[in-house]
Amino acid sequence: MRNNRVRLAIKALVAYIVGIVVLGALFFLPAGSLYYEGGWRMLALLFTPMFLMGVVLLIASPDLLARRLSSKEKRAKQSGVIRFSGLIFLTGFVLAGLDWRLNWSNPSNTATTIASIIFLVGYLLYFEVMRENVWLSRTIEVNEGQKVISSGLYGIVRHPMYTSTLLMFLAMPVVLGSWWAVIPFVFYIPVIIIRILDEEKCLCQELDGYKDYCSRIRWRLFPFVW
Repeated sequence: MRNNRVRLAIKALVAYIVGIVVLGALFFLPAGSLYYEGGWRMLALLFTPMFLMGVVLLIASPDLLARRLSSKEKRAKQSGVIRFSGLIFLTGFVLAGLDWRLNWSNPSNTATTIASIIFLVGYLLYFEVMRENVWLSRTIEVNEGQKVISSGLYGIVRHPMYTSTLLMFLAMPVVLGSWWAVIPFVFYIPVIIIRILDEEKCLCQELDGYKDYCSRIRWRLFPFVW
């Protein structure tokens, strides 16, 4: 048990460091400078809470942490969604760096502060979803013994995790200090809709009680919107 937790900790730490290096490269190389404030702001907002969350999960729920580190999507449509999402992020991050480098746009301090607050609110919602749903995974799958979660945020919308990520991702380009980078990130909206519809198809087929849950909880992402 202890050895498994050590291996999980090493795997999580490696993924964490790689994430910082890769995103740092995507931020600072297009910007052409380490003085790109938006890049440092985004790294701090993203990876500081992530580190704290990883430590908590390692101690309190290592199985959930292991599922969050798994990224082998088996459903063909979801694999396509993931690839397109990666293209959105790549385009948005590079565009934000070029925007700063060439001074195409310059969001005010008020705009970046508001965006940072929205990002952190989305992160807090994400933490709450992870606390409520021990079955949370990066891939679409139904595990043995899995049950429908209908408490907390799941009693308001069916996919609060996607609600949180939508807030976070749409705030990202402004946190990075770019209005132009908002354009590619807007495409995350149809991407997440496609993912949700395919996920619900899977859950209705494989998870007992999910159809009844859908009939009781009408809204998928935002109450009175969708």
